[in-house]
Amino acid sequence: MPLDWNDLQFCLAVARDGTVSAAAKKLGVDHATIIRRIDRLERDLGAKLFARRKTGYELTDAGRRAASMAELIESQIRGGHAEISGDAARLAGTVRVGAPDGFGSFFLAPRLAPLADRHPELQLELVATARLFSLSKREADIAISLALPREGRIFGRKLVDYNIYLYASRDYLARHGAIATRDDLKTARLIGYIPELLFTPELDYLPKILPGMPAQFRSANLIAQLNAVLAGLGVAVLPRFMAKAQETLVPILPDDIAVTRSFYLLMHADGRDFPQVRAVADHIYAAVEAEKALFLDPP
Repeated sequence: MPLDWNDLQFCLAVARDGTVSAAAKKLGVDHATIIRRIDRLERDLGAKLFARRKTGYELTDAGRRAASMAELIESQIRGGHAEISGDAARLAGTVRVGAPDGFGSFFLAPRLAPLADRHPELQLELVATARLFSLSKREADIAISLALPREGRIFGRKLVDYNIYLYASRDYLARHGAIATRDDLKTARLIGYIPELLFTPELDYLPKILPGMPAQFRSANLIAQLNAVLAGLGVAVLPRFMAKAQETLVPILPDDIAVTRSFYLLMHADGRDFPQVRAVADHIYAAVEAEKALFLDPP
């Protein structure tokens, strides 16, 4: 029996969202419709696609194969629609970029205007927040990550290395004294991440560069940490590309304490050749390349 694409679409929605209610809300249908469609697809395929748990729907091995097939069909439909409608030529449609809060808010957002001017029918969405983005669940078309994926059909390429240093405000140093040695840091008020809320281990650098020295102020948001430093609350580890523009910040022991991390640009294999996605990715690469010194030069 030929499969119904709509049934596969419902299967894919539940696979991405994990619950029937979330999938129903996204597709604009009721709860019963989702269940009915999945039941019919399971009968047509002669296989159980989901294990029903209290926490939601969990894909079986057959379900993962079905979801992968549905994802491929979805990508082909999207690409075909772009070709037929002419979107591929004029770069129309929506492209969502997921990025860490610091990179997304401080670097990328101010540099998207030229792209928008060139392609007025292109709709840009920037999700700048401290989290991982699932490209397979279409949470983003492009993701900026601190590491390459270990599995999945994800295309990844290094975007840039960036340097990280300790910074404090001039006001903080005036009130608490200069920091000339590592021993001076023992009495400094440190600012850092909340360990259990770190979304990637690449951000857990404070214990590595200052072992045994816990942060007295913690936030899961890098912009909040930056604002705390600017207000004179304490000393924080900040990316050079964010701190350099802040005239009131002073690098602390930059010759002794420095960390290098990397940003990677990720795209799903099924969507990376869409012209609008490719155009946004190329713009990000070019913007970073043009200002690479902002990421890597000394503080």
